Amino acid sequence: MGVVVNQSIKNTIVTYLGFGIGAINVLFLYTSFLSDEYFGLVSYLLSTANIMMPLMAFGVHNTIVKFYSSFKTKQSQNSFLTLMLFLPLLVIIPFGLIGHFAFSYISSWLAADNKIVVDYVWLVYIAAITFAYFEVFYAWSKVQMQTVFGNFMKEVFHRLCTTLLLLMLHAGYLSVNQFIYSVVGVYTLRMLIMKLYAFSLRLPKLKFERIPNVSRILKYTTLIIVAGSVANVILEIDKFMINRYEAIENVAYYGVAIYIATVIGVPYRSMYQIVNPLTAKLLNEKNKIDLKILYQKSSLTLFIITGFIFLMIILNINELYKLINESYVDGLIVVFIIGLTKLSDSLLGNNNAILFNSDYYRMVLVLGVLLAVLTIVLNMVFIPLYGINGAAFATFIAILIYNI
Repeated sequence: MGVVVNQSIKNTIVTYLGFGIGAINVLFLYTSFLSDEYFGLVSYLLSTANIMMPLMAFGVHNTIVKFYSSFKTKQSQNSFLTLMLFLPLLVIIPFGLIGHFAFSYISSWLAADNKIVVDYVWLVYIAAITFAYFEVFYAWSKVQMQTVFGNFMKEVFHRLCTTLLLLMLHAGYLSVNQFIYSVVGVYTLRMLIMKLYAFSLRLPKLKFERIPNVSRILKYTTLIIVAGSVANVILEIDKFMINRYEAIENVAYYGVAIYIATVIGVPYRSMYQIVNPLTAKLLNEKNKIDLKILYQKSSLTLFIITGFIFLMIILNINELYKLINESYVDGLIVVFIIGLTKLSDSLLGNNNAILFNSDYYRMVLVLGVLLAVLTIVLNMVFIPLYGINGAAFATFIAILIYNI
């Protein structure tokens, strides 16, 4: 548990640093330097890319964590990592070809009534690739039990760069168009830096040799694509669907509220970075005693911390919204609803890590697909009726059912 506490503390500090910078960006700089419409556009593009990310990654980031510790020789590890590096291309290349030949249809469908989206649709594909390979290289470092730098890149780096870009936009050094392209460029740079760091921990030696249990690995990878897609659909589909039913500036209002509520889930995210590979290791070793202890401690610790943060935010939410542009106050109810969702997540501790790294992942997959469908249906029902509050209700109901 020592390594968990050590790196969890460091990850929590790094994550909150990132959220602090992000809070400045989202609550003050974006809302002051960018119009509601363009802020909504940026949020929509990144959310759509996040929905695509698990497909682009081909489930590799989860597969590395689950199976790496089961390979005991350097030769088998090299063969395994080589396979993991190239598998995402099986999706990335076909998606690129489809996007090229059907661009007009896809862009029109994604834009719906918000025509501002059309000219930037192709950035979704680029961003999705960079998100995918960032997670692959991050997983690469996780299995070396080094998560702090990766967490810094995941939580701090792009937000710090975005702060700089927003200041340059305000000063007139960037146009709005250049700013949007630069945001995607930052994520690309982040991926490349993570690649260099991951390779510094374990330089890949390409070995195109058959590895043991390859069919089991490929089956898991294929299924985890769907599982990962389900998770991201639940997290991001609300912003995507708000664009289809509401003016795109509502994506910005919703995004600000979501960001405030997401602070509640920071301890969970921080602990998960190191608990996930440790859980996989304990499962591979069939060490149920230590696994039970890890589950109980993570659940209790997370609930106490997130419960305190939830209370602090809810008690001060009105004062917080007085600091933001008046048009964003419509998201106040969203903060409370999504905050409850994050609180329920914390009760489960490392439950998700156990399920995704065990043989029960198939059942999670089936339930997850049903839940994703439910989430989409609920958004289709509630958003036209209640706007962004409807999207929050849909997310709360869907995740509550999933957790139960």
